[in-house]
Amino acid sequence: MKKNILLWALSIAITALQAQDEGLRFYDYVYLNNIKSVKLHVQGLLLSQPIMNLNTPAGLKLSFDDMDGDTKRYVYTVVHCDANWEPSKLTEAEYINGFQEGDIETFDYSFKTRSIYTHYWFSFPNRDMELTQSGNYLLKVYENEGEKRLAITRRFMVVDNKVSVIPTMVRPADVGKNDTHQEIDFTVTHKDFEIRNPRTELSVTVLQNGRWDNAITGLQPQFSKLDEQVYDFQDKIVFPAGREFRYADLRSTKVPSGNVEFIDFENEHPVVTLYPDRKRIDSGHLEIDDLNGNYVIQTLDDDDHDLESDYVTVWFKLYSPMEMYQQDLYIFGGLTDWQLKPEFKMVYNPAISSYVGRAELKQGYYDYLYAALPKGASAPEFDETEGNWFETDNLYTVLVYYRPFGGRADQLIGAYSFNSRR
Repeated sequence: MKKNILLWALSIAITALQAQDEGLRFYDYVYLNNIKSVKLHVQGLLLSQPIMNLNTPAGLKLSFDDMDGDTKRYVYTVVHCDANWEPSKLTEAEYINGFQEGDIETFDYSFKTRSIYTHYWFSFPNRDMELTQSGNYLLKVYENEGEKRLAITRRFMVVDNKVSVIPTMVRPADVGKNDTHQEIDFTVTHKDFEIRNPRTELSVTVLQNGRWDNAITGLQPQFSKLDEQVYDFQDKIVFPAGREFRYADLRSTKVPSGNVEFIDFENEHPVVTLYPDRKRIDSGHLEIDDLNGNYVIQTLDDDDHDLESDYVTVWFKLYSPMEMYQQDLYIFGGLTDWQLKPEFKMVYNPAISSYVGRAELKQGYYDYLYAALPKGASAPEFDETEGNWFETDNLYTVLVYYRPFGGRADQLIGAYSFNSRR
């Protein structure tokens, strides 16, 4: 009888967990329409990637806005993942020290804005939850008002630095890519860390501008030495160089910035229209300082960036003499979580020979590109809208994963970021 009751209780618990995790995605995603402006970064470094060091007090900060404008209970937890972003075989007790779920207790209300929202934020690790293992993690945030609902997921990494990465930018081995692509060689040194079988124990991932949609994964060393692993391939660790990012400066709704054509205050939210953009496939390289696709929340009209930044409707326009019938066009970048989202899809307006799109964004400074999605394809292309130029400044990150023989999880033993032109 007791056994049947325990099985029944376990079945109820499993069913509840499956219900609250319905539609779970192991990448950056927002599940509720009232959640906006989700940011995860190293504390104090607004443009940093979500990579933290193991056993150090400097952790990560998550922030977001709830556009319902009321007070709700939000809770969070984390899932340890392998190098391929699948749940690892570790139990929560093996990678969490403390509570396995925490409350988001810090919040405040917007003021002096037309948009009413509640701003939430928290930092971790904290006194309630510490992480004891390196590797990939998925942060899950739930709205816990009555029925527990998944609200946010965000990827982050915890690194226990055991190795060093020495990168080199080289001319592409394929001469046809010399003007359009960037190739990377690198060496992993591990003088004080033994790696017995590098080809089975190591796996390396390379990211461009923090993007996972075009990451090069599963790299094994080309050559192995006593305390060095050499990744010197021909035409393998190669990325399209892209272009310097376009920008939308939305930091003021009072004074238009250089790329804002005009601001309309007669609506519920300020409406910002940007100057029309043009395709850059045939234009030369223009060196500008950008955010490598990222964005920052900021207002020049008031003092508190988190609470006094308003939400604005932004209109984008890309001039195109003809409609691109075999492709769909999207606004793309960190502001879209590097995804092709329906709300950022553009439509062609033949009256002005342009693609137009709108976005609801919090005041700040945003990088973006125009991405084309061919019919039937799943990955964005930029050849027709942006083009590629080998001199473009990109941020590359090398992640070194290690799983010893018999290990049950991938450890992250090295993470190194560098700019392609510095």
